[in-house]
Parts: sequence; structure tokens; C-alpha cells
Amino acid sequence: MSERIDLDAHGKAPDAIKAWYKRWQRKQSSAFNASPSVIGCASNLEEDHLVRAVIEPRLSDIGKVFGDFMDGHLGAGDHVPTQRVFEVKSLPGLFIYPNILPEPLQLRLLDKLLHRDLSDPQHQTNVHLHYDVPYGAPRPHTQGKYISFFDPVARTFPVKPKTSHTALNVPKMLDKKLRWMTLGGQYDWTAKAYPASPPPPFPEDVKNLVEGIFPMKAEAAIVNIYSPGDKLSVHRDVSEACAQPLVSISLGCEAIFLVALEDGPAYSTSTADAGSAVTTSIKGDNSGHGKLRTAVIRLRSGDAVLMSGEARYAWHGVPRVVANTCPDFMRSWPAAAARASVGTVEERYEGYRGWMAVKRVNLNVRQMFADVAVEGEGSGADDDVSAAGKGGEATSTENIA
Repeated sequence: MSERIDLDAHGKAPDAIKAWYKRWQRKQSSAFNASPSVIGCASNLEEDHLVRAVIEPRLSDIGKVFGDFMDGHLGAGDHVPTQRVFEVKSLPGLFIYPNILPEPLQLRLLDKLLHRDLSDPQHQTNVHLHYDVPYGAPRPHTQGKYISFFDPVARTFPVKPKTSHTALNVPKMLDKKLRWMTLGGQYDWTAKAYPASPPPPFPEDVKNLVEGIFPMKAEAAIVNIYSPGDKLSVHRDVSEACAQPLVSISLGCEAIFLVALEDGPAYSTSTADAGSAVTTSIKGDNSGHGKLRTAVIRLRSGDAVLMSGEARYAWHGVPRVVANTCPDFMRSWPAAAARASVGTVEERYEGYRGWMAVKRVNLNVRQMFADVAVEGEGSGADDDVSAAGKGGEATSTENIA
């Protein structure tokens, strides 16, 4: 079990970590392929000097979790990747789930996030900060939901500026302006805090998917939309009221994900055995010049990373989204892989064919509040991560990857 600690949400990374991040940011793409220090989340990832395999019992029933999310359409003939989990040796609590999501499920997740949830007025985006975002009335083909912004009917919706910003249309909003969307807890980027008012409900199917795979509750999420050339500055996530894990799911183009902790007098850790749980205390303001422990991970579509334990409050960022790396099965989204016939529902999105070919979508999920059984008694979600360990993304948003 990780101990909740108070850290400044506005705090800056230590100079050594910022310098390390900038060195990777300046590297050519070829360096990421050649460096032995980069953990590549390929389907054939094996134990080596950087990672060790761990046992995650909750994945034994993963087929049912996937099937429920797919409304039973993920059948025996569909490919379910071999479920393996790895822990980064230098950063205990940093777990990699390579190729965790099957291809059909990745596409369904995109549909739910960017057709259904993006068009729901309860879910705020960065565009709302400066524009009045229009929402079309529900249509028959949307099963009573608001119309997708990718629908041709939405192309003419006016996106009017609140102040002196230039007026937009929906295609330009989707292609150039849209950077993030919040689900559940609506994070305030200025205050770097969650509002005191009750959050809108977290989408139930996405919540069940996340909680069926990972040892945490899905209470808030940030969906980041990157293009090649975008980056996520180094930061840490400290606004949640508990120290339960954070999980990041990658879709689309690949990204380089950096994680670091600085040990030393100004940043010390101590570990105590509390029965079956391991408690890690982190002290100091992390402004000294101690020893760095780092990880460089190349995330591919369908991969997930979980930050827990000692790694829960690690500094992290994305210095590079790698161009021309969106997998073939996803490149045409939101259009179907095969060009749809005129008049079909699938044909509605032909105007945006290839939108995902130059995008990376990152679903970053957090647990906002402490669970008494987990935080107080050393049992529950975080113990699964500890037990597994013994066994075995320029954007300005703050998220895992």
C-alpha cells in the first residue's frame, strides 16, 4: 500500500531531471530504436536487465472483461494477446502491460471516447476554455446520444470564441485545437485541483474495463490527443486524495515515455513491511542533486503503464510522439478499414478517413478518493500490485503519458 503524501501540484522538476528529459527530447528518432536503455513494449518483451516479469492474478479472467466491453462480440475467434506484466527494476511500482488490448477493443474504445464521450456536454475539453462548443441534437443513428463531432452534420457547427480568439469550425477544432477531454472528476488546470462539487458519472463501460484489468477505481480520467511534434513536459500527478495507482492506455501513434525519481538527501524513501502490504514514505521537496533512477519506455498502441508504490509520485513526461507509427488497423479511423458503401452508417465518417494516422490518444485514469479498506487496512487494490511484484505525452496537460 502506498502512503498518501502532500506535494506541491505547482512544483517544478529538479534540474537534473529536467536536463535528462531535454537530452532525450533532442535525440533523433533513430536513437530511440538503437538505444539499449529504451524499453520497447513489443509483444515479445522478455525479462532483461531493465524489467522483470510479474504475476497478475486478476488477468486470469481478462477474456470476460474484454467480452463485456465488446457486448459479447469478442468471441473465441478474436485474438486476445498473451497477458504478461513487467515491473521496471529501477522504479519499483512502475508496471508495463504490453499489448494488453486486442485490436477490435482498441477501435471500440476509440469509438466510445471520441464519438460518444467527446460529444457529451458533461465532459469538458481544452476548447471549452476559450470557445462556446456547440452540441447537435441526438439523432436516430446515435441511439439517443448527442451527435458525434465527426458526423458530417457537425461540420457546419460554429465554434464561437468567448474572447478575442479566432472563430473555428468543427474540422479545424478536431484537427488542430482539441488537446484533451476530462471524464468523471473535472480537473481544474489553473488551480491544479479537482472541484469540490460532485463530478459527472464516469462512463460505466470504460470504468468496468479499467477496473477489470487494473488494481484501482476509475473515478477521473484525462483523454489526451497528440500529434507528432507534440510533447508533454515533465511533471508529477499529486492532486488526488489518495495514493492509489494511475494507469495510462495508449492508442494510435507510438510515444516515448520518460519516468524518473531523484534519490538523495532532498528526496529519500523508506520502506516498511506492514503485514502483507509495503508502505513507501517519500520525504523532502525533491530539489536536491541526488542520484537519478530512470526509465525510458516506447509505448505502442494497446500498451498500458501503471504507476504505483514508489513510482506513484515519480516525475514523468513525453518528449516525442513518433510519426508514421499508427498501426495499420487503426490508420483509417473514424472511417472503416475498408471504404464503406454510400448510405451506410460507416460511410458517415469517410470525410475524416485517416484522422488517427497522425494522432496518439492517451487515456489516463486516476482514483480520486481513498477507499477506507484499501488505505486504512492494507488490503484491496494496491495489494494486488505489491503481490504481483513479489511474484515475479506541445500539450500542457498533466497526465501519466
